[in-house]
Amino acid sequence: MNIVKEVKKAQKGNVTAFETLIVTHNVIMYRVAKTILSRDEDCADAIQEAILKAFQNIRTLRESAYFKTWLCRIIINECNQIHRQRKNLISMEEWVEPSAEEVGYEQFELEQILDALPVEQSQLLKMFHIEDISVFDLALIFEVPENTIKTRLRRAREKMRDILLKKEEGIKWTDGKKN
Repeated sequence: MNIVKEVKKAQKGNVTAFETLIVTHNVIMYRVAKTILSRDEDCADAIQEAILKAFQNIRTLRESAYFKTWLCRIIINECNQIHRQRKNLISMEEWVEPSAEEVGYEQFELEQILDALPVEQSQLLKMFHIEDISVFDLALIFEVPENTIKTRLRRAREKMRDILLKKEEGIKWTDGKKN
């Protein structure tokens, strides 16, 4: 399937072409949403809103080859909006943190370290290392040069390493501050 041709058809009002594009990109949409939002319900809401906005605004897309990036950017915006809305809400399921045995010790520790990082650094590391989104695609998504993404990844890794070292030394480390 030629994505550019499908995008052009969708821009002319072909609903089937738009549906094909969405089905083709459903995995990447979920992966991007999951890096920002933890609950699957929130991910589904963000994806649904992003699809609706993409459908309504597909004619504004200037370069058909960047459909994937454009769609990911819409999803990130929707996820951030949901994240802001739910920031102060805690569900009963989230209130009780799973124990290390339930999640797996290493995954539990990794999630704690990622949570200690600033949100943007955590999202970037998850998208690059866990979701396998390339530096090129991340640069398009975040609308910055590739070298900026590389620098941000390096800084996030360094901060993560610092957190690990402090943790090994027995110093509690939260949001970059010693306790």
